[in-house]
Amino acid sequence: MAKHNELGKEGEKIAVEYLVKTGYKILETNYRYIKAEVDIIAQKEAVLVAVEVKTRSSNYFEDPQDAVKAKKIKLLVSAIDYYVSQRDLDVEVRFDIIAILHQKNKIEIEHLEDAFLYF
Repeated sequence: MAKHNELGKEGEKIAVEYLVKTGYKILETNYRYIKAEVDIIAQKEAVLVAVEVKTRSSNYFEDPQDAVKAKKIKLLVSAIDYYVSQRDLDVEVRFDIIAILHQKNKIEIEHLEDAFLYF
């Protein structure tokens, strides 16, 4: 597996651990719908949360969260729409980004709730 793929998988693992510690219930990981993949689908109280995880070893070019572009947002929204309708869920939906900067032995986690409001 390519080094950047390994970093991404490690970041998703860190994000799941972080979410569990902060009171989220993990419902799905790596949920796929057509061309979309939602890294984590979680629930906290009555809110369904779709989480995009971005992990980088450096923020030299851009912060991890800045890598989530309009096309990715559109795919995530369609995947969650399908997920909710297939399960006939009546829940509030929120889209978060967990940005992880993994440099040397230091890990920084930034959890952006309702992240797509800022795009």
